[in-house]
Order: sequence, then C-alpha cells, then structure tokens
Amino acid sequence: MDFNRLDQFARHEGGISRRLFTSYLAGLSAVPWIGLSAEGKGSKTTTFSGNPFSLGVASGDPDHEGMVLWTKLAPEPLEVNGGMPIDAFTEVTWEVAHDEGMQDVVLSGTALATPHLGHTIHVETHGLEPDRWYSYRFRVGDYASPVGRTRTMPENHVLSEKLRFAVTSCQNFEQGLYTAYEQMMADDPDLVFHLGDYIYEYAGKPDRVRTHLGPEIENLEQYRSRYNQYRTDPLLQQMHAHCPWWLTWDDHEFDNNCAGDISEETGIDKVAYLKRRAAAYQAYYEMMPLRASACPVGPDMKLYRGARFGRLADFHILDTRQYRTDQPNGDRNKPLNDAALSLENTMLGHRQRGWLQRSLIQSPSQWNVLTQQVMMGMANRQTKENDEAIYSMDQWPGYAAEKMALMRFLQERHISNPIVLTGDIHSNWVNELRVDDLQPEGRPIATEFVATSLSSGGNGEAKRSHHDLYLSNNPGTKFYNAERGYILCDLTPERWISQYKVVDDVLKPGGKTTVRASFLVNTGDATVHSM
Repeated sequence: MDFNRLDQFARHEGGISRRLFTSYLAGLSAVPWIGLSAEGKGSKTTTFSGNPFSLGVASGDPDHEGMVLWTKLAPEPLEVNGGMPIDAFTEVTWEVAHDEGMQDVVLSGTALATPHLGHTIHVETHGLEPDRWYSYRFRVGDYASPVGRTRTMPENHVLSEKLRFAVTSCQNFEQGLYTAYEQMMADDPDLVFHLGDYIYEYAGKPDRVRTHLGPEIENLEQYRSRYNQYRTDPLLQQMHAHCPWWLTWDDHEFDNNCAGDISEETGIDKVAYLKRRAAAYQAYYEMMPLRASACPVGPDMKLYRGARFGRLADFHILDTRQYRTDQPNGDRNKPLNDAALSLENTMLGHRQRGWLQRSLIQSPSQWNVLTQQVMMGMANRQTKENDEAIYSMDQWPGYAAEKMALMRFLQERHISNPIVLTGDIHSNWVNELRVDDLQPEGRPIATEFVATSLSSGGNGEAKRSHHDLYLSNNPGTKFYNAERGYILCDLTPERWISQYKVVDDVLKPGGKTTVRASFLVNTGDATVHSM
C-alpha cells in the first residue's frame, strides 16, 4: 500500500479531510485485494474448466516502441472470480510477431496472473519498430488466446501523412446491441478512443435487449462481474483485438453523475462511498489495457495522460470526473446563473489543468486533440420556444468560467488546431467553440465533435422534435442527431474529416450502419464545413 499517494489524495483539491482519510484507511481492508502484493508468490499449476481466454485480448496506450497487451484468465466468465480458483497464481506466455500466423515472433515473455488483479495480465512491451502493425497472443497450458492486431505510433519527430481513428462512448449492455463495432472494424481504424461509460452500474431490469447480472454494483466482486459480462460480447471482443484503444472513464464506471468524492444522492456515507470508488477504480484498471502508471491506490487513480501520433496529432486524454467540484444548482438542466459562472467551479482540478496547459504549450503537433467526457459547447437545452434558456450543469456550462478560460488560453497561446472530442450525451453534436459561445461573432477557436452512444438509450431518433430549436438557439451548433453510432475521423496535416456513422437498429441483430453526416475542418481555421 502506497500510503504517501493516499496521503496526497487526502490533501489535493477534491480530496478528503484528514479525519475522513483516517476513517477510510480503517475500512479499506473491506475491499478485497487492493494494495496487496504478489511478490514472493510462485507459479502454481492451474486446471481450467474451460477456455481461460473466454474474454479475448486487447491492446492499448501505444507509443513509438510498444504498447500494453491485455488478457484475463476467466474459464467461466459469469461465475465468481471468472471460474478461477481464488488463490491461483498462473504463469502466462505472451508473444508478439510480424505475422498473423505468429511464425515470425519478435518479442516474447511470461507474466503472472494473480488474484490481486483479478487474474488479468498487463504486459508493457518495448523495443518494437515505430509506425507498424504487429500480431500478438497469449498461451497457458494447452490453450492459446485469439490473435490480436496492434500497432506502434510513429516516432515523435515524424509528420505522418494520415491517421484514421474511431470515437465512441456509452455502451449500455441492456439497452442495445453492439452492432456498430462490426462496421467500425470494417472501417479499419488505426486507433479507437473510448470516452467513458464502458459499463453501467445499474441493477438488471427485465424486458430489455439483454439483462445486467446482479444488483446495482457496490463492491469489487460485482464490478469485476459486470466487466466480465460486457466483455463476453463477441463484437466488443473483436474490436478490442482489431487495434489498440485509448480509454478514459466518465461516471457509470463508478456511479452516475459523480463529482469528485460527492455522490448525486444525499445522505451517502462518504467513507463507504470512497470504498466503493476504490473498488470501481480497481476493476477499471484490471479490465483495461492500461500501463502500470495508472494502477490505482485506494480511491485515487491518475488517468489523464498524453498520446502522440508523431507530429500529426497530440491527444490530451482528460478525466473530468475525479477532480471536479460539485455541480452547481444540482446536476440537471438549469439557467446559467451566478452559481454556474463561479470562478470556484472546476472540471479539471488544479493539477490536471496545469498539466494540460503545459502539454498544449509544449506540443509540436499539427493537431491538438482534447479527448474528454462531457460536452464543452454552451448549448441552450430548452425544448419549447419562449422558455427560459437552460444548460446542463453536469457538463461544461456548469463550469463555464473554466471553459471560457481554457478557450482564452487556446487563443492567446496560439495552440495549433485544437479539436475537442466528447462522449456522454447519447446524441451527436458538432459545435464551434468560442470564449463565449453566447456571443458567436468572430472566428471560432476550436471545434467540438460529440459522439453519440454506441447502444445506450436504445435506437434513439434521427431527429427529435426539438432538433430545429437546438440549432436556432445555439448559433455555434452546426449539427444535432440522436441516433446510435460512432464517429470515424480521418486527418492529414491539412484537414480533419469527421464522419458520423449511425445504426438504424440496435434492438435486434442485423442493424445497418450508414454515414449520417460528414464535416471538414481545415488546418488554421476551426470553422466547420458540411460535406
């Protein structure tokens, strides 16, 4: 247990008081495995009741010489501990090859799957060639995992000619099928950016497309079980195996509309709440292809980080949940009053904001991309004419002063081609961003592409009744759509193209994915052009 990091958590903004911190430590032992070490444990022979690689493989967080390779041993994924003995320590072999047949192996080694990390494996590879594709797999006993595809990024000084990646979020297992991943795989992206709500914490409900197992999640075993259930989906497995992913969370990986250590519900015991958050963070780390630097310590997990595709694009991956202050006026749609405009409100927290500003200033890349969770555009959400203007307090309008300061920073520091990628909202938007979005005069500073949900909310609608009102009330908004799908982005040094892919039916198999709209941004000008 790294008590120094926990002590830092107790003192940073959005952290907890010393008294609460002490109470939290006293109860931390109730969270299984957190902080335990596998050092000194030897490998034991494990007998499997079925294929231990039932949840597939994944890769993520690539750089110019390597990436994270992930798998989990789970012969019975929907059983307790995935069907693994609770005390099993199992040696797993991994291989990286130039070819899909795994004949030309260039790297290999072994890793230990332990109960401390839910029998997951996170291999960080090094020494691979930049800007090329590889194949990888895992083996244990007589079993071999599926073969995954992954790639390295270009070297930092190289200005690549092109990059293709997909953007998605919000994949409620109960509310829709993951049909969109089939077309996404056919689009053959270099990378996937998943912007949060990978799972949902709610209890299962009958009469839905699929049913969550168990009650609303509160402990580590339940979080692990929920991730296992989601990963049994074959299309999700195939997309993970197709290319490396960059992931960040939003709220449902822990608890709906959480704000720092504050629950959306009143009367919640804060120590119990933080123990639940520690379990959520532990399970998230276990199930994602993340580097060891992201390994949580109790209820603290540093997820914001940078990704660089040579000099073509810098990706600044944000965490807008863990460090934010409480939503002003509650977390619903409210008028943009003094509470929402307060300088005390922060979405990022002091340390993350400082890191972001340094990263932007130091970036040599053509495009600077903020991949984050909640909509940044100051969109009036009124649904009837002549009603009072209202804005989402859970999104950046509830933290309007910080959003405006960020836009000023981008403008005054002449940050190269800022683009914002967003999830969360279960609808597609395209927004031109200014310091004050309510004053649309002048050229925009940045462009925001908001991805709808992959499945959350069922089929949605091509146009809701308030579609035209949204566009007329928000001159910076250039597109709105409430179908399910994802965004496919193609960029070169000269231009950025975002295609909004939508699925006509996620409630039954066989849904068709088509392009609903496409938009172009030219380098040096954040103005959006419809294609």
